[in-house]
Amino acid sequence: MKMSGSRRRGAAPSSSPPASSLSGFRAGEAGPSSSSVPQGLIRAARKSGHLNLSGRELSQVPLHVWRINLDTPEEAQQNLSFGGGDRWWEQTDLTKLILSSNKLKCLSDDIRLLPALTVLDVHDNQLTCLPSAIGSLENLQKLNVSHNKLKDLPKELIQLKHLRSLLLQHNELNHLPDEFGKLINLEELDISNNHVSNIPTSFAFLTNLVRLNLAHNELKMLPAEISAMKSLRLLDCTKNYLETIPPELANMASLEQLYLRRNKLRYLPDLPSCTVLKELHVGENQIEVLKAEHLKHLNSLCVLDLRDNNLKSLPDEIVLLEGIERLDLSNNDISSLPCKLGNLSQLKFLALEGNPLRTIRRDILQKGTQEILKYLRNKIQDEDEIRPNGVLPVTAMTLPSQLAINLHAITALKTLDYSEKQAPVIPDEVLNAVENNPVTTVNFSKNHLTEIPERIVELKETVCDINFSHNKLTSISLDLCMLYRLTHLDIRNNCLISLPDEMEALGKLQIINLAFNRFKVLPDVLYRIPTLEAILLGNNQVGSLDPLQLKKLDRLSTLDLQNNDLLHVPPELGNCINLRTLLLGGNPFRTPRATILAKGTDAVLEYLRSRIPT
Repeated sequence: MKMSGSRRRGAAPSSSPPASSLSGFRAGEAGPSSSSVPQGLIRAARKSGHLNLSGRELSQVPLHVWRINLDTPEEAQQNLSFGGGDRWWEQTDLTKLILSSNKLKCLSDDIRLLPALTVLDVHDNQLTCLPSAIGSLENLQKLNVSHNKLKDLPKELIQLKHLRSLLLQHNELNHLPDEFGKLINLEELDISNNHVSNIPTSFAFLTNLVRLNLAHNELKMLPAEISAMKSLRLLDCTKNYLETIPPELANMASLEQLYLRRNKLRYLPDLPSCTVLKELHVGENQIEVLKAEHLKHLNSLCVLDLRDNNLKSLPDEIVLLEGIERLDLSNNDISSLPCKLGNLSQLKFLALEGNPLRTIRRDILQKGTQEILKYLRNKIQDEDEIRPNGVLPVTAMTLPSQLAINLHAITALKTLDYSEKQAPVIPDEVLNAVENNPVTTVNFSKNHLTEIPERIVELKETVCDINFSHNKLTSISLDLCMLYRLTHLDIRNNCLISLPDEMEALGKLQIINLAFNRFKVLPDVLYRIPTLEAILLGNNQVGSLDPLQLKKLDRLSTLDLQNNDLLHVPPELGNCINLRTLLLGGNPFRTPRATILAKGTDAVLEYLRSRIPT
């Protein structure tokens, strides 16, 4: 920012004392802490716009720091000659001020004299309050007041409309302003390690928030309105007093990391729409039962922490967590493990210590994860030799749990599950078993299907979630296109090269998983399904896409194009500002480079926008 004409002439505001008394540079006139602020730092700050005064034992901020944009420098008063780089009247207003790790107990209202500030860092001081003048910093984007002694926040804080990062952790706050939601541009908010017991309902307006840390507070509940944070990727509620999680949390489709450790939960939260969730931490709670319906939607989960709970067993459906890499079951009451656990091929770390396991020898447990999984897989093979095809013949003495068709799942869970049968077709008996029950979920994964069964259309009035993954499908039938209630469709690991135009009729489809197929382009019909929130197309042969059509999908927040054949990433893709997860790794393009990709979606989109021809 260039200085105004009056500043170039060295004129002070009419209400201010003469510049000679405020310059802050003359011996004997500076504040008591000015000796800790070398003149060289001040001169450098006038050029760079950045001033770092951290760790200088300051008990107050010298006046000449607040007036750095206003006062005429001492060297100008002395009529010294200036080189081109030293012309103070053309130099930059202060935009970044770091006052961390000092002994400040308050900030002066003179902070309003720095209206150009975009970054203010005063963490690790002894502040008990913030001045109301903080509301004057209309350009502020990042405010770090963590590790202080704040008990309240000034109402003027909500005037910071451009604030993107607000760090309040490790203070003494017991409440937040009711109008906190007016900080609509916030992307990062950390209020951990305070005494907050309630979250204002106005949080619903923080729709740009990506990271929210509420850990180590006194929360007994979360407001349902928190589900309106459609961009949220990380939610940390560690160490509170939560007994339940609002069901609305299940609608947070962008959530990737959820920390609920050290609370009072008795059940795992049901998260049907959190299909990109990668980490779920619920250790140190009071969870007694792990149910199948809690697991069936967590297809993307890589880390599941269940340590220090009261679990007595694991359901066979644990095998639904196909991508799980870390599973911590330490310190529960588990006496046996389901053999199907051995089929989790991605599992690299399995923690079992502190459980009364009786079905696995101690020497095997001591050999580590891979030996345990191998042992469990061998037990599956042993059982298959005793029971051909893994299924007992149906007799008058057959128990319902031994049937190939799980009738309990149909009636109680509204789930039709005929997966992992290696079947080339779905027997009529399977669909007959539905009868008049309103099935909402169908799982026909891990079979040898080459086409979608015609009778699937019989479920069109109720079914909303279908899994045909790990089959041999070469096309999508028109019968599937008639399932107008469908919201989730998983057809990864097949042999598909195209999708029918009739899929446009799926007017409620939110998530489609097409990974590990043979697509060479992003299917045109997807551009015409405006309800889509996630398109997963990793590990195909996609070489092109239309960013102008993608931009019209204003609900699309996740686009996975990893490991394809993209030689060129169109810069216009950067205009898809609703994207919160854009995965492009493993493609042969040269730009953006890996260093840009590693910075995350926002950095990639910003880079692409900068490359759009003007």
